[in-house]
Formats: sequence, C-alpha cells, structure tokens
Amino acid sequence: MSGYGDFGSSLRDLPRLRSSRRRRASSWDRSGGNDDRLTIEPGASAALAQIAGAGCINHVWITCSSEGPGAREPDFLRRLLLKMYWDGEEEPSVLVPLGDFFGVGHARTTNFVSAPLQMSPEDGKAFNCFFHMPFADGARIEVASELEHERVLFYYYLDYEGFEALEEGLGRFHAQWRRENPTDGVDEGDQGNEEFLFGGENIARSGGGNYTILEAEGRGHYVGCVLNVHNLRETEEWNWYGEGDDMIFIDGEGWPPSLHGTGTEDYFNTAWSPQEKYSAPYHGITLGGGENWSGQISLYRFHVEDPVTFERSIRVTIEHGHANKRSDDYSSVAYWYQTEPHRPFSIPPVEERVPRQL
Repeated sequence: MSGYGDFGSSLRDLPRLRSSRRRRASSWDRSGGNDDRLTIEPGASAALAQIAGAGCINHVWITCSSEGPGAREPDFLRRLLLKMYWDGEEEPSVLVPLGDFFGVGHARTTNFVSAPLQMSPEDGKAFNCFFHMPFADGARIEVASELEHERVLFYYYLDYEGFEALEEGLGRFHAQWRRENPTDGVDEGDQGNEEFLFGGENIARSGGGNYTILEAEGRGHYVGCVLNVHNLRETEEWNWYGEGDDMIFIDGEGWPPSLHGTGTEDYFNTAWSPQEKYSAPYHGITLGGGENWSGQISLYRFHVEDPVTFERSIRVTIEHGHANKRSDDYSSVAYWYQTEPHRPFSIPPVEERVPRQL
C-alpha cells in the first residue's frame, strides 16, 4: 500500500504496516551550527516547505518570537500569516494568522491540549497541529510577516509522508480566518438587562444577521472552529456574552437549518455560562475572560467524530448574543476538508486583524 490507506492513526491501527516515506522539512542549521531557525525580516515571507509529488502532512510544530527595540509589536501572532497551497493551486487553502491557526485568538498563547491542536509549555509558546493534510501533486507552505518594526525568530518542524500516488476520494485541508469588529447588534435603549440578554426573537430567519464562521462551496465536510470574543459591553450588571444559537445551513437549505443549536456555550459542549479554563480532545475554553466575562474569550469545537458533510455548500453561523443583540468583537478560524477548486477567500489587512487592547 503506497497511499493514504484505509487505516487511521489510533492506537488500534498502529500495528498495521504501511508503505510510505517519512520526511521532514525543518529550520535546522544547514551549516551544522546551532542557529536552528529562520530570521524573518519585517514585511518578508519565508518558504517553510516546497514538496513535490503526493503525500500527506501529519504534524506541524512551530515556535517563534519577535525581536526588536522595545517589543513594539506584541501582537505579532496576528501579524504573521500562515499560508498553505495544495497541488499547484494559486489561491491558498489555508490563510490564517499564525496564533489563531493553532487554537487561541487575540494574539495570545496559553497551555491547552486538544486532539488536533495544542499549545505546549512554557505558557503555550510551542504550537502543534495534528490535522492530516493530503496532496496529490505537491504542497507549498509559507509564512508571511506583516510586522513593521520587528523581525521574527522562527523555528519549525513540518512532518509528512511521501506516497507513490494519492488515491481518489480525499478532500484537501482548508482553514480560514474571519472577523466582525464589532458585530452588528442593537441599541439597548430602555431594555432591562434581562430583556437585552434573553428577550426578543431572531427575525432574520435565513440566519443572515448571524456571525458567519464559514461559507464554502463544493463537496466536503466541516471539522470545527475556534471562536474568539472580545466583550465590549461595559456594565456592572450580569454581562454574559453568549446565548447565541449556532445554525449550520447545508446545501442551500432554508429555514430552519438541519443543524440548529441552543446557545453559544452549548455548541462548544459546555454549560451554564462557563468562565473556567478547560481543554478536552474536541472542545474547550482556552481563555475564559475576566470578571463578569469581561475582556477576551477563546473557545474551540472540533467535529472529529461528527464531521458536518455537505455536497454543494455550507454556511456555518452563530448568533452574537440572543437574537443578535450584542455588539462584541468576534473573530474565528474554520477548519474543513473539501474537493478543489475551493471558493477563493481573502483575509483583512493587518490593521483590521490586530486585537483590541485589554
């Protein structure tokens, strides 16, 4: 067997012998010294890997730091862009700020463990990705710096298997970053706090007023997201940012969608307005926010055991507060597999990506 194979990577399947060529691209010092890193100047790009033929990336490890006078750009993880291209395509299938891609938003790091993504000690500064990323005719991985003042010291492993050929039926890995800053909420007016947070109805029955996590065309399956919220409402009253129902529209279906949920914390497999940091294989809260859910929050939900399949299109949305009443800063990364070509997508300019100050 010289391809992806009909086995997985679980402990049960490890005894299955496979025929492939284990390979790695990394930042090791070609001179034989110990300068095992790339130095990326402000505004420059670097190629992490240019792989020919068929194969599958199955692990990415990265750590990096900015270096310059006075640490002028502490939000560098939003200013670095990770780009991945499969099979000679011109439009990237992955286009995400580096820190967000590895599971935590707001250009922050913290220790957490999930099945596909992890940030490891010290303080989450070692990034790991275990999503499998097959390709039939080459892969190109790049990082682009949009820092203005500081250079970046960048270390990486990119582990993959080389195949003789890639069989049919395998989707290509995609990841996209989005932001709505702030979301289009409503004026509180004379509503009481309970009415503002829990009252009213979502009259946009198409889900059009919701925050959009993913909108894609083609055949594939959605495998999860990271959602980041910066709570912008200033009040001493109960200030829970959630209550937004998740709504996933498959293949152009109308209202109600096949997948309609009951609230933000419910979609992320938690309950009762949580604030506690928690990480599990497929869901978690990496940043719980400050007192009264203030400040920056980051959550993840991965559909590894329950991918959301689509034949023609998918639109993954969530309300920003019940009935889309809240006006907070939302950003997200969606992860999915699909056939190519994919619907091209872009990313906002760097000044629209940098996080708000706490």
